Amino acid sequence: MMEEQFGWRVSENCPNAIRILDTEDLHFFRKARYEAFKQGRSLKKTDLHSDEARREIASILRCDLSLIISEAETQLLIEKFNIQPSLLRYIPFLVEEQPEDKLAEFPTFQQRNDFMFIGNFLHAPNWDAVLYLKNNIWPLVKKQLPKAKLHIYGAYTTEKVKQLENKKEGFLVEGRVNNAAEKFQQTRILLAPLRFGAGIKGKFIEAMINGTPSVTTTIGAEGICGINPWNGEIANDDKTIAEAAVTLYKNEKRWTKAQQFGTRILQNRFQKATFKNLLFEEIQYLEENLETHRSKNFMGSMLMHHTLKSTKYMALWIEAKNKLANQKND
Repeated sequence: MMEEQFGWRVSENCPNAIRILDTEDLHFFRKARYEAFKQGRSLKKTDLHSDEARREIASILRCDLSLIISEAETQLLIEKFNIQPSLLRYIPFLVEEQPEDKLAEFPTFQQRNDFMFIGNFLHAPNWDAVLYLKNNIWPLVKKQLPKAKLHIYGAYTTEKVKQLENKKEGFLVEGRVNNAAEKFQQTRILLAPLRFGAGIKGKFIEAMINGTPSVTTTIGAEGICGINPWNGEIANDDKTIAEAAVTLYKNEKRWTKAQQFGTRILQNRFQKATFKNLLFEEIQYLEENLETHRSKNFMGSMLMHHTLKSTKYMALWIEAKNKLANQKND
């Protein structure tokens, strides 16, 4: 939406400015997975050929460079939509270098208790995961760990979320927290069985930073560990997820190993210094070779040409409509 509204303005008024789109994640990919999930089936190629995909990929093509947060999404764009690799730059979450002895600063396995989930409840994958935990996973875990509790944290905790709380079952809806790191360090395991979504899920990176192993699904772990072992357990059905959570919760040796794997993932995959330098090198190259770079992206120049004719006037219409509405309010 932002590129559609402002990309043409930059192109028209500052034609030599480098236009970079920070995607965060591919919205059409997340929505396609959601629609497939709601229908109880696997994702099909045709699910990706949506109006959202056309809009989002058009924005990517019109820009000189797009920042893609997940290798899985980079691969999708190149292999399924034939986007030139030169238009994409993989930039994951950026983490400052962690001291080698940082794990020693955190509470130990014995000093931690319980499970946690954290996420913004306006985000559909988070709300679905909490319902899934409540109805499918937590009863199985609680049966084997009767003293354990599951703490649900997150912003926008509406009444429908609060109604899920059951103190007798140890299912506690805590709401928004000011210091998430503190909660991670108090908790033994992040339990987050996400069933759809896209991009990289920040909750798992935050868990690793705070020395907390995670139990999640293949989709939850997507794009994070690469060839490295996961920071805990990955499972995809009710029984296996619950068993993985119980095993990791009870086994100190396995838990400690998982914690170490998290540190390794951060070191090997998310170092800020590495990706910062790569991005600056890319921008420098574009500064020096912008005309050549754009000449290789005919589809992008064609889309920008038509955008100047159509989207420009749509944006101007919206602007005029908003001004008229404000005048009426005055």
